[in-house]
Amino acid sequence: MKALEQLKDTLKSKFGGNIIKFESPLEDRLFVDVKKEGVKGVCKELFTQGGRYLVGIGYDNTKRDNTLGMIHTFAFDKDSTVICVRAWVPENDPVMDSITPDVPNAGWSEREYMDLLGMKFTGHPKPKRLVLSDDWPEGIHPLRKEVPYNLVPPPAENVAYQMDECPEGCSVVPVGPFHPSLHEPNHWSIFVDGETIKGCDYRGFMTHRGIEKLCTTQVSYNEVPFIAERICGICGSVHATAYAQCVEMVADLKISRRAEFIRTIMLEIERLHSHLLWLGVAGHLIGFDTVFMQSWRIREDIMWLCEKWTGNRKTYGMIVVGGVRRDITPELKDDMLRVLKKVEEECIVVHKAIIGDTTIHKRTKGVGYMTHEEAVQWSIVGPPARARGVDIDVRRDHPYAAYDAVKFDVPVVDTNDVWGTVVVRILEIFEAIKIVRQALDQLPEGKIITEMDDVIQSQRHAISHVEAPRGESVHYVISGDENRADRWRVRAPTYPNLQGVPTMLLNDQFADFPIILGSIDPCFSCTDRVQVVDIKSGKVNVMNQRDLERMSRRA
Repeated sequence: MKALEQLKDTLKSKFGGNIIKFESPLEDRLFVDVKKEGVKGVCKELFTQGGRYLVGIGYDNTKRDNTLGMIHTFAFDKDSTVICVRAWVPENDPVMDSITPDVPNAGWSEREYMDLLGMKFTGHPKPKRLVLSDDWPEGIHPLRKEVPYNLVPPPAENVAYQMDECPEGCSVVPVGPFHPSLHEPNHWSIFVDGETIKGCDYRGFMTHRGIEKLCTTQVSYNEVPFIAERICGICGSVHATAYAQCVEMVADLKISRRAEFIRTIMLEIERLHSHLLWLGVAGHLIGFDTVFMQSWRIREDIMWLCEKWTGNRKTYGMIVVGGVRRDITPELKDDMLRVLKKVEEECIVVHKAIIGDTTIHKRTKGVGYMTHEEAVQWSIVGPPARARGVDIDVRRDHPYAAYDAVKFDVPVVDTNDVWGTVVVRILEIFEAIKIVRQALDQLPEGKIITEMDDVIQSQRHAISHVEAPRGESVHYVISGDENRADRWRVRAPTYPNLQGVPTMLLNDQFADFPIILGSIDPCFSCTDRVQVVDIKSGKVNVMNQRDLERMSRRA
């Protein structure tokens, strides 16, 4: 690619003394190995040249060469290219310059590896804990290889959240960790002057499950897709696809064209289900429960279709390394087309009702305002970005599966507010239907699974991104020994978008907090166990999956 070669020449001329080597295993992937002294300059240059920051990946390389690694990744969407900047620091002196002052969305990635690996980033504007709780013992960094995956240190007593100082003249309104407008645990300190929001601070990661650690120590490549699918209760196929594509890259495995088309169909049906779910939740958050009931009624047909195809209304188990688990029969194809026709007709009615409703206009127009430039600066993704005039979509800009074979529009508006996210998602419903119809019409013959013949070579790197309903999900895999990854990094779309929420909230009314936060369709976490508390005796019982199943059958 000409643009990629020009970028390499620019980096060589400006930072040649700090660049160790270039590596390009695929024509649209470039890995740049850099001395730690050059990381800040190289990343600033890539960001200035139009690179959209994706995520940072920290990893423990101490058993191999006594270093800790840090990778910063950037997407050049117009050139369909991803560039990964790799650097290493000594384990006994894990310090490098922070890129956050130049690349704001890198802030959480660097803070995450301060917590999980014990790295230090000089010049970071907010070097406080992110993932680890405030009572986590000093000196224990969970992603270090020597720390067992199932470590549970004893909790300290009476440790409060370490939140930012409230600005002078403002009051603090705490929201969470449990609140009627929050569907998952997370905590916000909202700084208000009267009813006007003047700032905020966020603490999350309260039900962090350690999935990345688990899947590099306990399970094999082929088992991870079913765990990846449980990262999010809505975007399961998205995460399974992104992970599978990474493994297929490091294994040099080319899956069948039929499997690629079926993945595309699965992902777009998941998008339909997700957008209809979000539309209902958004209506509920502003007190318009008619939208909630109608959207979820329409969504039911999608859910029943998924159960007929995969056996489950959700968590489909469809995506595996090498392809998919279930085919599409002629009878199922007819069912899909019938359901799509019905959903489309009913969504047209909802669309007309919402577009002309003054109540929705008053609650969403001008609310959650963020400029186009701010959205670019914070590397916002998905509908929140496209609602602010940022014309990005991984399906079009970095085609995967069978998206190169279908035609669709990417809805982009420039209202820069919550209303824009409503419009974008409604229009994307119709585009998703268009994509599924095309994919069904073009579905080629062939097998649905391609077997992997060779052992995957260790220490190969791959990055894959998939356009989830919420925005772009990014997965990064470093291959390892014993038929499992040495490092697996997951970045859900909520991760970058949450970092932009403080800007969206600024100078809005406190009453609009739920819909502004809801406009990014946040997915904070999903719990993997339940605690049952007897309020009379205070006894706590931790229930596993078998206990829950037994209880549900009794009920």
